[in-house]
Amino acid sequence: TIIQKGAINMAWGETSAWIDGTENQNLYQQLLDDAETAPERNAERKKVVHPHEMPWEMARQGLLKHLLNEGMNTRMETVDAYMQIVPPGSKSGKHRHLAEECLYVLEGRGYDMHQDCDVEITDKYFWKPQELVQRFDYEAGDVVYVPPNTIHQHFNSDTNKPLRLISVINRIFKHSGLNDLEQLEDAPEFQEGLVLTPDLIRDYLRDKG
Repeated sequence: TIIQKGAINMAWGETSAWIDGTENQNLYQQLLDDAETAPERNAERKKVVHPHEMPWEMARQGLLKHLLNEGMNTRMETVDAYMQIVPPGSKSGKHRHLAEECLYVLEGRGYDMHQDCDVEITDKYFWKPQELVQRFDYEAGDVVYVPPNTIHQHFNSDTNKPLRLISVINRIFKHSGLNDLEQLEDAPEFQEGLVLTPDLIRDYLRDKG
């Protein structure tokens, strides 16, 4: 192999810049240690989550029961999921997030209102709602797709029975620095700090007919 002398001089010409610094960290070793200890850590994480271990939350988006979440110490690495309950004749909050979302309709009937947005991601993140707002009706057994960065809201069409949805969303956006989530309207039932109990949940589920 022949290496030209000029190339060597050019490569070492910026030594005065890159050689600076006294900071030392074992960052690569941390990666090795993390990989080595992962099986032991994972053995302590839940592979089965029982109903009493699934936390309730009265969120700005509405009444949620978290099935899988990064904060729940489960083996799931990539997906978050929750069940959303929309009381009879009510609606969820309205929000927008960069990640796409899939919803399975467990019970009831309702509809979604979707509003796509024009997005520009450069040095700054910019989005603008389009004028068109679309309605999508569904019932138990249907699957609803929410595209990336779409403003959306869930409505219960039945004034007597609850609507229950399973929401699934990928964490990859969050771990890629794109955890763009914005709440545009709160659910009617939202009360900050409200502690949910099974009895209170039954009140929301109760048939009003």
